[in-house]
Amino acid sequence: MAGSDALERFQDPEVILRALHTAKTIAIVGLSPNELRGSNFVGFYMQRHGFEVIPVNPRAREILEMTCYPSLADITKPIDIVNVFRAADAVPEIATQAVAVGAKLLWLQFGVISIEGAEIAQRGGLDVVMDRCLKVEHARFLGRMHWLGFSTGVIDARRRGLQ
Repeated sequence: MAGSDALERFQDPEVILRALHTAKTIAIVGLSPNELRGSNFVGFYMQRHGFEVIPVNPRAREILEMTCYPSLADITKPIDIVNVFRAADAVPEIATQAVAVGAKLLWLQFGVISIEGAEIAQRGGLDVVMDRCLKVEHARFLGRMHWLGFSTGVIDARRRGLQ
């Protein structure tokens, strides 16, 4: 696994903010139809916040009421962010596909660490975010941490009613 210094260059807050403010479409590679999986929750959350989510999973036809594609190459519309919920050894091929389809950013979720994949994406002109959760970063930077989010602005152990 890469050291924290190696990862810091792929966790630039300016790159994250720019992506969150400009992106409209997010292809989620490895999006699960199982509502209990993290990928499904991230996809649902991003849909609810105005992003067009494009599921990429060769084993499903539809996820989150959206047509599911077997690979990035099968998607015919422009992709801003390729969000990866796959094992690190799959990332170099996904990065190659992301470059080929003209995506703008390769985003590797928590624990998905592939320096090789990141370098492929960068050589192809993509920005890269690695070992960060798209949902958490969206909520953190855009002030939308709530419900299961954590930042209420109040430090207090007492429970409060819904507002």
